[in-house]
Formats: sequence, structure tokens, C-alpha cells
Amino acid sequence: MKKILFTLVSVFCLSAYGQRTCGTDKKMAEFFAANPQAKANREALKDFLVNNDYKSKKAGLVTIPVVVHVLYSSTAMNISDAQIASQLTVLNNDYRKLNSDFGTIVPAGFQGVAADMELVFCMATKKPDGSTTTGIERKSVASGFNFDDNYYKSSGLVAWDPTKYLNIWVGNMSEDYLGWAYLPDSAGAAYDGLAIGYKQFGTTGTATYPYNLGRTATHEIGHYFGLEHPWGSVEDYGDTPNKNNCGKTGWDDFCADTPATYYPHFTKPTNVNIYTCVSTTLGAMYMNYMDYVYDRQMAMFSNDQKTIAQNTMAGPRASLLNSNACSLLAVDDVEKSNSISLFPNPAVNYISIASPLVKINEVEIFGNDGRLVKKANINNEIDKIDVKGLPAGTYYVRTYDNGNFIKSMKFIKH
Repeated sequence: MKKILFTLVSVFCLSAYGQRTCGTDKKMAEFFAANPQAKANREALKDFLVNNDYKSKKAGLVTIPVVVHVLYSSTAMNISDAQIASQLTVLNNDYRKLNSDFGTIVPAGFQGVAADMELVFCMATKKPDGSTTTGIERKSVASGFNFDDNYYKSSGLVAWDPTKYLNIWVGNMSEDYLGWAYLPDSAGAAYDGLAIGYKQFGTTGTATYPYNLGRTATHEIGHYFGLEHPWGSVEDYGDTPNKNNCGKTGWDDFCADTPATYYPHFTKPTNVNIYTCVSTTLGAMYMNYMDYVYDRQMAMFSNDQKTIAQNTMAGPRASLLNSNACSLLAVDDVEKSNSISLFPNPAVNYISIASPLVKINEVEIFGNDGRLVKKANINNEIDKIDVKGLPAGTYYVRTYDNGNFIKSMKFIKH
């Protein structure tokens, strides 16, 4: 039985051992059927996501606050904090083009169009009411709990304000699905975010081959940021590949740098042009995170996909920018933002923050696994933040002025 991968664009990920396929087209079709105004606005929003000139307005990294809701009816389903952290590490590596398998999986001919999405994921440090949190909440549910239909309801765990947090629900999905998310068209809905099976989340614990490298979440969250599958957003691509679908409405991901295809790749193809609309030497970009190959074959996003994700953050998901956990600066704040710097970088014993035009009095440092590792209060760039006790690696810094987010930065600890 064909397995389904639910996702925001068309994504319904399937069971642990079946081939990955997406049904978010199905989920989104249900959403549009219930929301005719959103359906009427669909093409206009797509045009904004594809064509808005946002690159010139962007300043620095964008950090995304994450809350993980764990729904469990057994000890195994109650996944560990370490398993959650492993998933955040994958997201931060994949979305920053820091994944160690990039050079071996992505052909040289595609490496030049591979993108650092400049998106960083961190566990929320504050609840909607302002109280402190680890960004994880758990709930025991009955063994017969219908996760697929009820994960976001009061019988499950209700979303934290979806305009301020990326909500991720982890639980016992039906056999047909690996996970799903919703496109930016549904931003703010009660179910907006990622729902994913506990066997497909992270890289340790219950994560099960061949979906045990955390790429189901990478794929689904791509839909959350407006990305579609390489063959488009068709709800049903059928059981038989049909090249005649090339060029038809819906069979397009709106990315010129991802070769047009008309069918998903479920394993690494021996014929790289098996489903391409036009045969080329490189063939299909089947190793793109938005295709259906196994986790071990996914390794890149493209530059045009980055444009769509950036425009999503400038439009339908811009409310995330005002979250206590992370933010993106407004256009008129770019000059002030550019005046802020972190030094020395790489760091050995300490870092300092120089901010001549913007007041900063609080700093949070997150590890690459998204967990808060240090908080500090500062007055000016003379103040030094001690980092000598931190393990070597990549860290992300968020700066605040009396609780108001100012800017995200990255540093390397030697």
C-alpha cells in the first residue's frame, strides 16, 4: 500500500518502511474547500512568494521559535529530550547548508545552486504568557487516541499561538503517514505547524530506518515555508508516471533552478532523467529535500526555494518575527541592525556584542541542537560573555532590549 506523507504543500509522509509520498495536496485541498477566501487568494499569495524582491531587505539570520508537543500512550512514544534535540540539530544543519552529507550526496553540478536558507530553529524559552519554558510539553493520552484527527484539539495539546511559534506535534500517526504540515496559506490556523510520527522524528531513540535522519521534518517544514514538491502541488499524481503532465497547471514548483519533473523519486534513481520533463546531463534534482527519496538521499535546498522561504517570512509568516524567541528586523531597522556585531568570531574564551545604535541588555546563546545553553546581561560592547566552558561548535546568539528581540547572530567556538 502506497504510504503517504502529509505536508503543507502536499505532504503526507508515510510509514517507517514504505516509500515516502506526500498527501498535503490532500490536506491543503481540504483546507481550501473549507476556506474559500484563502482559495481565492491562493494565486496572489503564490505570486508574492515567488516574485517578491525580498533579498535586498533581509538582514541577518532569522530564528524560528519552536515548541514540541509530545502526545504519548506508551513509554516509547514519550520521546526523550535528547531525541527532540537531535531533530533540532538536523534542522539547523539542513537549513544552514551545514549537513555533513552535502558534498557526497549532491552532484557537483547542483552544488552551485544549493542554498543556505539562513533559518535557525531554537526551542522556545517563553510561553505565550511570558513564563519560562524548555519549549517541550507532554501529555499522556489513551491507547486508542486518534492522533491524526485530534492532535491539535483539547483532547490532544492545543497549539501555542501559531503566529508566534512553530508548533510541532509528535505522536502515533496512522500507518499511512510519516507527518504533515500546512502551507503559509493556512498561517494562524489551530492546526498550523508540523504533525509527525514519533518513529520519524530526530536521529535517535525511536527514530526508525529509513526515516531516521530527521529529514521528514526538514521536508515538511519546507512546506511550512511555502515550498512545493519538484513536480508541483497536484493532489493526485496517479500510480503511472505521465510525461504529458509537464507544463500543466499545478505541475510546477515555481523554482527555475529545480529541473521540472512529473513524478516523485522514491529511491536513488539509476536513470537521472527517468521523470524529467526535459532530459539533461544532470537530470533530476532528486536529492532535494522536497522530493520523496529516503532520508539518506536528501541533502539540499535550492536558491529559488530560499527566495520563496524568505518571502514567506516577509509575508504570511511575518508574525513570527515579533516573537519573544526570534525575530526579523523591519526594513527601516536594517541600518541599525547592520551596526550590531559579535566579536571575536571564532571565539575561544569570550564574546562581546557591539551595538552603537541599538540598546542591548540581554543575550541568549543556543547550541546547534536548539537548546538554550547560556543567558547573560550586558551593558555595552566592553562587557565580555564567558564562553570558554562551552564545547567547540556552532552557536546562535539572540539579543534583546528589555525583552524585545533585536537581532540573531552566529559564532564559532574553538
